[in-house]
Formats: sequence, C-alpha cells, structure tokens
Amino acid sequence: MADKKNFYEVLGVDKTASADQIKSAYRKLAMKYHPDHNQGNEEAAEKFKEINEAHETLSDPQKRAAYDYELEHPGMGGFGGFGGGFGGGGFEDISDIFSSFFGGGFGGGARAQQSAVGEDIQREMTLSFMDAAKGCRKTISYMRNEPCEACRSTGAKNGTAYSTCSRCGGKGVVQQVQQTMFGRTIRQSPCPDCGGTGRTIKEKCPDCKGKGSTRKETEFTFDIPAGVDTNSYIKKRGLGQAAPNGGTPGDLIIVFKVEPHKIFKRNRFDLHIDLPISFKTAALGGVVKVPSIDDTFEFTVPEGTQNGQVFTVRGKGIKSARNGTGNLLIRVLIEIPTKLSKSQKKEIEKLDQEIELKQYDRMKKYSDNVESLYGEKPFA
Repeated sequence: MADKKNFYEVLGVDKTASADQIKSAYRKLAMKYHPDHNQGNEEAAEKFKEINEAHETLSDPQKRAAYDYELEHPGMGGFGGFGGGFGGGGFEDISDIFSSFFGGGFGGGARAQQSAVGEDIQREMTLSFMDAAKGCRKTISYMRNEPCEACRSTGAKNGTAYSTCSRCGGKGVVQQVQQTMFGRTIRQSPCPDCGGTGRTIKEKCPDCKGKGSTRKETEFTFDIPAGVDTNSYIKKRGLGQAAPNGGTPGDLIIVFKVEPHKIFKRNRFDLHIDLPISFKTAALGGVVKVPSIDDTFEFTVPEGTQNGQVFTVRGKGIKSARNGTGNLLIRVLIEIPTKLSKSQKKEIEKLDQEIELKQYDRMKKYSDNVESLYGEKPFA
C-alpha cells in the first residue's frame, strides 16, 4: 500500500471514524470537487476520483476491514502471506479467507456488484424568507444518470442478453497465486473480462449502449414544510445517480439557503423585530402597527417604555408541524429627533426643567451612587 494514498487522509477523517462521519465527509468533499462545479479543472477531477474511491472502500464494512488490515500490514498482499500457516495447505479461495475473519466474506464479485448503491446528488436551493417560514411547493431540475428501464440497468438488451463470464465463473473476481519467501500468497482483483460484474453482455442494450444508465435531465416537484431554515435539507430516496448492475440508486439531497428579510430576523421558530418609536410614544404610551408572518396587528406600547425593552407576543412566530408555533419578540428602539428648531429646543428645555430627577429611575440611582462615592452631583 506504499504506492496508494491513505483513504482516511483523502476524506479527512480518523481511522476510528464512524460510518456516518465517513458519509458526511464524503458528501462535503464530493460537492466541493464535483465536475459540475469545476469544469475544465483537471486537478479537481482527479481529486473527485480519489474521493469516490476512498468512499467506495470505507463505506463498505467488509472492504474497509480488508483495507485496514492491508494498511496495518503493508506488503502482505491483501491477506496473502499466510501461506501454509493454517495446516500447511493455505486457503484454496480468497473468499474463504474473508469468511474466516468476517463470517461470510464478499459473497462473490457479481453479488457484491449487484448490491452496490449509486452516489447521492446534492443540490442547493435558495428560498425567500417567507417561503421558508410558511412552506411552499418547488420544482428542481438537474442532470443525473438514470437507471435504464429497457435493460433494468444490466446493460444487456432486454435485460437478458448476457451470459456468465467464463473467466471468473460469475464471481466477478479472479485470483492469482504466488509463492513467496513468506509462503503462498493469494491475491484477488476484479475480473478484466467482465469488469467485476460476473457476466458478459452478448448484445448491448440499444437505449443505454451497454452502460446500464442514461444521462438525462430529471425534474422533481416537492412540498417544503413550514419552518425550514438555512442548512435544513430534504432527502428523496432513489433520485440520485444510478448504481451499476441494477443496484439501488443514490438519493437526491436538497440543502436550503434562506434569504434574509427586510424586517424580521429568526431564531429557530421565533421571530425578532426592532420597533422604532418616538419619545412621546415611549413616555405616554400608544398603539402602533406591527407586522407578523401573515398580516399586521395593533400593539400597545405601555407608558414609560424604555429603550431596548423587549416584549414577547406569543403565537406570532413561525408555525411548524413538529414544533408548534414560535413567538414574536419586539425590541423597542426610542428614536431621538434630530435637526430641532429653536422653538422646539426651548419647549424640550422647559419640559426637562419641570421634570424632577426622581422621575428618572436610572438617572437618580446613578446620581446617588456618584454623589456617595465622590461627593459631587453629576447632573446640574
């Protein structure tokens, strides 16, 4: 394995990574280096191949176990090198070796190929703030390798025009036996005649030209529930890339990005809004119109409201089938007028003189603290 890249390093995960961690790392890297996003970039294309090769091995428990052993025992030829260590005769078939260690082995090359799963396709969809909050219906179009219906993804005409590979006997793998200084070494590799499928196509499917899939544009219409947010996603099984030899197609994963709103901000299902009011409304109270998801409603500002004070209106947030309805949090911002006329300034000064310090709770507390510490009053 000295000449091979470390698959764990390729995906950027530890050797102890779980299956979910491996899958997550693969999806992020596959999206970053996908050919659709890096047209003409040969380096990205090569990186994409490495990522897929690493994922193909590490996502399969048996392949991963074999890879880990080979990683820890370089030069042993992939479980070769045991030679006659087990009774002198060695193993007659490489699948017997895997059966000894893992209780079943690969089950034959053709069967392993047929159980393959196609790659997932990930696409990003941008939603308006209101579409995400209230829910909507959207349609997405994308290119994918669709399973060929005419041949049931076998690549053979009518799905039947093939025969068992004579070279590998339908196993999909061939083995080579070598005698080394360590003993008898048995190595297996995909059958070069059938490409690991275990069968030879007699007549190619005219629809897919023997590939088992066709490149087509797929259109998918779906409902988006109320309350999705940035990085929320919807998975549609079977709408990803076709799998080889009639295996299970991958999934379509749609990740959402929600645009900001001019007025609202959100925290999960709660909405936040800044409400500017005048000095008069803050001091005397009043009724103002406040927007919500569906309409506006009248909100009563209490007398003596302070700047930055937050009021919670229950049930005016985002509705969610699973999480109920959030709240609307209103933060009051008292706006001080600018460019006052001389007469207006005089009126304010007159009013200020008439208002006693004890009517300002925070100013009075501040004044008392300063006077007790420094012996001086901060306000004239």
